[in-house]
Amino acid sequence: MPPFFPSPLQAAANVLALMSYLKFDKSLMINLEQSLPKEMLRTNKSGAYHCTTIVGCNTRKQHGLLVIPIPEMDDKAHILLSSLDETVIQHGAPFNLGLHQYGQNIFSPNGHKYIREFTCESTPKLTYRVGGVILTKEKVFISHQNRILIKYTLLEAHSPTTLQFRPFLAFRNSNDLCMENDAVNKSIRHVDDGIATCLYHGYPELFMQFNKPVKWVDDGHWYKGIEYYKDRDHGIPYKEDLWVPGYFELPIKPGESIIFSASTAESDPATFEGTYEAELKTRTCRTSFKNCLKNSAKQFYLKNKNGMYIMAGYPWYNVRARDELIALPGCTLAINHREDFEETAATFYDALRRYIDNGFKDRTILEIDLPDIPLWFIWAIQQYRRNNGTAECREKYGESVRRLVDDIRHGRVNNLHLDPSGLVASSGVNTPVTWMSASINGKPIIPRSGFILEFNALWYNALRFAASLYEGVDAHYAAELDALADKTKDSFLETFLNGYGYLYDYVNGSYVDLEVRPNMAIACGMEYSPLDRKQTRKVLEFVTRELLTPKGLRSLSPKSYAYRPNYVGGPIEREYAVHQGPARPWLFGFYADAYFKVFGLGGLGFIERMLVGYEDEMSEGCIGSLSEMYDANPPYTGRGAVSTAKNVGEILRTLKNVNEMNKLLTDENND
Repeated sequence: MPPFFPSPLQAAANVLALMSYLKFDKSLMINLEQSLPKEMLRTNKSGAYHCTTIVGCNTRKQHGLLVIPIPEMDDKAHILLSSLDETVIQHGAPFNLGLHQYGQNIFSPNGHKYIREFTCESTPKLTYRVGGVILTKEKVFISHQNRILIKYTLLEAHSPTTLQFRPFLAFRNSNDLCMENDAVNKSIRHVDDGIATCLYHGYPELFMQFNKPVKWVDDGHWYKGIEYYKDRDHGIPYKEDLWVPGYFELPIKPGESIIFSASTAESDPATFEGTYEAELKTRTCRTSFKNCLKNSAKQFYLKNKNGMYIMAGYPWYNVRARDELIALPGCTLAINHREDFEETAATFYDALRRYIDNGFKDRTILEIDLPDIPLWFIWAIQQYRRNNGTAECREKYGESVRRLVDDIRHGRVNNLHLDPSGLVASSGVNTPVTWMSASINGKPIIPRSGFILEFNALWYNALRFAASLYEGVDAHYAAELDALADKTKDSFLETFLNGYGYLYDYVNGSYVDLEVRPNMAIACGMEYSPLDRKQTRKVLEFVTRELLTPKGLRSLSPKSYAYRPNYVGGPIEREYAVHQGPARPWLFGFYADAYFKVFGLGGLGFIERMLVGYEDEMSEGCIGSLSEMYDANPPYTGRGAVSTAKNVGEILRTLKNVNEMNKLLTDENND
């Protein structure tokens, strides 16, 4: 038997097992240049979230301590409680632990200088030291409730200690800003061990309570000119005023814990501790790369009275059809949440069926009318078969797959036309129809139209997959689909495969788009690809040479005159750049699939080494998750939404495939 050497991922895990996986010490925490870019996210799996930096300073307008959807108002998230400033008082001297930015490099009250450590395993935990006081702070978002609990524990204190808490209230759309105004309702009412308030009509009351008696002091002030540097750098409004109605005050003894609750419903303070501990038991500890992504995946779950969904990302995306389908296998099946896959798929298919049959657009799932949505649904179901076998997949989803394939064949899918050549065509000249959807004034920057590469790769894959489901069950139907697939394959190769070694991105009439883009990796990575092994290898070499980065595939080759590697600048500049270079981790999932098809077990080491680049991100950007995109050139800075479902899902799916390949390799060595 050959000597055993741990894989790169296993070697990293062995080292990290000796220490806390996500831990930042004093030297990093007090250095705002290093700590402010690091963000953290917690969600309640029902659309509400808490998001801020690891030092508690909000750096974008979407940051907040309690951010919730209010369906009665609109489909946006709304920030009720922006932040909570804690003050430690000893011998009459106050030490404020809060942190806000009021100008370029102007921060107050500089509470970060008291932070000694940040860890994030079962829950985010800050440790403060103020003189002889050592205080910890831990946050838990309660699943399916608009409620966040913060637990403060006084570990050490050499003299009597008092804590004060000042709530910074916003009551606004998360994409807006608040200015001092006379319309604000400054009244409060007392409830058990706390207060309730509502700043504006139409909003729910905010209940702020403690698990022990607390003193409330009316001391209302506007805190004006708070700045969010992320928004400033994006060239959008970045200053706001927040209302602070007063402060809570209570004593705390060494060894004692107190729990603060912010919620849209009044609660019994006696239940806070039990609720906190029960929620902790449901959490996946972030003790490894996979566990970080597993925890992140579950935070995208959205469950309401209409069914189950997967959010596209935080802090500003809702449910988007294509994103949900790409994320679905990885965010459920790859972490052994089969029931969540089935419930989400059922909710989605019902909505898709209503749209195709009656033109009814689901209120929750956005962009369900795009032409490639049925194709991505079939791809997601195909991943279910990889986990559960053909017979079970056919029994549960065979009819759904058949209906969608026939919908496309008979022209019932909006803007997806089956050409006599066997290829499918879509019109995207005036309105974006693909994932490369950047636009200015509604007009697509990249007008992908006609025969679109990944649409046709997905279509060929769908035909072969559907035929394989019905092989031996309905031989005539399977043969019919295989015959159409044969025609599609010939047309695909004739249309997209060129003599340069890569695939055209789209072909519209006599126009052939020559840009080198990552959609060819999707075509190569399909289980049923129109390309044979030799053709796949040649295209893959092109992708590796021009598009592969440690953070995913570039959206455009650096050799293009239009290449813009950095997603920076004002809104228009960023819109032009978004699909002209920045890399996407989710595309690596298809690249890895293609790589394994070409190299088999021999490709395992390379894919594992590439995965290390994503593991590095667990302590960058949104800790424990993956950003929407990354600059295409070093140092590959994360950009866009701080946590994105399809990126997390596809890296989880790739990790699962790697583990299965490692098992095969182990079995071979044992034989």
